[in-house]
Amino acid sequence: MTPTTSTPTPTPSAASATAPVRRGLRDFYEDPSVPVASGTPRSLRQARMLAAALGPATAGARTVLDIGCGDGTAAATAAPLLAGHRLVGVDWSQDALRRAHARLPYVIRGELTDGGLPFADASADAVLFSEVIEHLVDPDSALDEIRRVLRPGGHLMLSTPNLAAWYNRALLLAGVQPVFSEVSLRAIHGRPGREVVGHLRLYTARALREFVAAAGFEVVRLSGAPFHGVPRPLRPLDRLACAAPALSSILLLHARRT
Repeated sequence: MTPTTSTPTPTPSAASATAPVRRGLRDFYEDPSVPVASGTPRSLRQARMLAAALGPATAGARTVLDIGCGDGTAAATAAPLLAGHRLVGVDWSQDALRRAHARLPYVIRGELTDGGLPFADASADAVLFSEVIEHLVDPDSALDEIRRVLRPGGHLMLSTPNLAAWYNRALLLAGVQPVFSEVSLRAIHGRPGREVVGHLRLYTARALREFVAAAGFEVVRLSGAPFHGVPRPLRPLDRLACAAPALSSILLLHARRT
């Protein structure tokens, strides 16, 4: 991994509609009360997929960028399965990086839009992109930047909530706003749940496959993972739904840069 000479100062996305909206989004994600970590089951499943793709570090240490690392919880969960590989947390939020530094040996400030990530072309072997894409104004530019920093054949491990999760299909039939979808950054309206987490985009399994392939990646595998927010009595059914990724709560996608 070869960092460029300077780390860019995060700047608002050019795709954002107005300056007040950009400031509102940044203020929202800098709020320490906003959740920045995902459930452990998802992190472990994703880490196992990446560990299998990279192989043991005895064959050579690889550089893995956890882009949008948040407080570092997901990367710390994955670290034992990636022993010997170099895991670097990347986020534009200074508050998140302060918390991540307690869990990860390397953290770097950077973002996916405008100035781009502070890494040279083809300098990373793998990218973890966990529960980030649903928060982005411009996901197209984000995947372009990820493709730039990955070496040819490098691995992308992306996870995101599933718009077509089994319970969301039932909720839509009942005229209820799907879980994971949000119409406001201030409060929950029309759907189950209590936490506002700032989701701007949601994907079905089919849409995610097509979107990633159009960005210059070869989709290797699409799997499902459970959601830690599912009520306890329904969790066995949620785990069962993982066998059919199109119905699962969380989509786990493994792709390689072409």
